[in-house]
Amino acid sequence: MEETGLALSKTTRGAQTRALILETALELFKERGYEQTTMRAIAEKAGVALGNAYYYFKSKEHLIQAFYLRMHDELVAAARPILDRETDLRERLLQVMRATVATMEPYHQFSAVLFKTAADPASPLNPFSPESYEARQQSIVLFDEVVAGSNSRLPKDLRAEMGYLLWLYHMGIVLFWIHDQSPGSARTYRLVDRTGEIVVRLIKLAGHPLMRPLRKSALLMISDLKEDMQ
Repeated sequence: MEETGLALSKTTRGAQTRALILETALELFKERGYEQTTMRAIAEKAGVALGNAYYYFKSKEHLIQAFYLRMHDELVAAARPILDRETDLRERLLQVMRATVATMEPYHQFSAVLFKTAADPASPLNPFSPESYEARQQSIVLFDEVVAGSNSRLPKDLRAEMGYLLWLYHMGIVLFWIHDQSPGSARTYRLVDRTGEIVVRLIKLAGHPLMRPLRKSALLMISDLKEDMQ
């Protein structure tokens, strides 16, 4: 029992140290910018040895990937009651997208700083990069659930790509939000409400039998795009 308690204590301390390093890094990235912040500076401000910082995060890129995953976890927690309650596709999408904006809001200033680096197509911080695969895939799974748990029935070929397509839509909203300076991101919320309605209508229209040839061509193009991101 004592050994079990000791192991749990070490695990808890490890999680606390990891969280401290991540929080410290985000503060410094915000203050100095991503490129100007070093792992040594992060370790010094966090009060941990440099080797300890590298033990938890192999590089600054790993810190940002951890940030992406943490934001996703916060969104999942906010989205769960919505997905458990709603069955209408429109309501599920609109409410999850509004929850996305709400969970991102505390990181608005930092996201603008991060965007300067993440917007570079060659950057490992780019959401489309191979390094961002895990965070991207988890987000796609969430948006796939938005459709899967709804009462809408879609053709199998369209249904198979909906998680990815809604993730792309979500990335467009995120980009707009980063540049949105309106109080409380009011313009982004309006954009979500207006485009969400359009997106759901387009999904239902694309599922019509007469749209099958056009839908197959579009899905083939999307498949090619996804292969480029692997």
